[in-house]
Amino acid sequence: MRLPRTAHTSRPWRIHEIAGDFQVEDVWELPVTGGPDDLARLVRQFTNEKGTALSSPVVRTLFAIRRKLGALLGWDKPDAGLDGRVETLRDRLPDDLRAGARGPDLRAVPFTSVYQTHDEWVAESANRTVHAVMHIGWVPDGAPGRHRARMAVLVKPNGLLGTVYMAGIKPFRYLGVYPKLLGAIGREWEADRTAA
Repeated sequence: MRLPRTAHTSRPWRIHEIAGDFQVEDVWELPVTGGPDDLARLVRQFTNEKGTALSSPVVRTLFAIRRKLGALLGWDKPDAGLDGRVETLRDRLPDDLRAGARGPDLRAVPFTSVYQTHDEWVAESANRTVHAVMHIGWVPDGAPGRHRARMAVLVKPNGLLGTVYMAGIKPFRYLGVYPKLLGAIGREWEADRTAA
């Protein structure tokens, strides 16, 4: 379920300290609930090689089209990414986050992990169009001891190209990527819980 931006901006997340120059593009409630310490399990599920979250034919097709366009137009060249066109957010981390767990990378998309705490996991990606941040937060949901996952996408478009790109992919994100991705995350979470 899509949430208002304030569902992310009103929380005391550490990401606000380091990504104040990014805009909140999307906020989603993930179909995932668990105990107060289950974020690490969700992150492992999200980043494992056998995960189904990115295996939907629709999602795979959209990402394949995007990769082909990126190669054709030069959007994804190494000098356009992290430590090329933009500095990694790890360079902005305060000492306690830099010394803490980094968390695993999400290779399928790809996103590089920035940091992980007990209630936040942050990963980033950059190319010629945009510097993007994926924030997974673990929030109490009102029931005693139960928490729920939220995903926020923060972006810093690269000029007019980035702004046009973000507007152009919006329908694909809302109609194809997010519904399939969220459904797959929920199904995999439940299957993993049942198997445990």
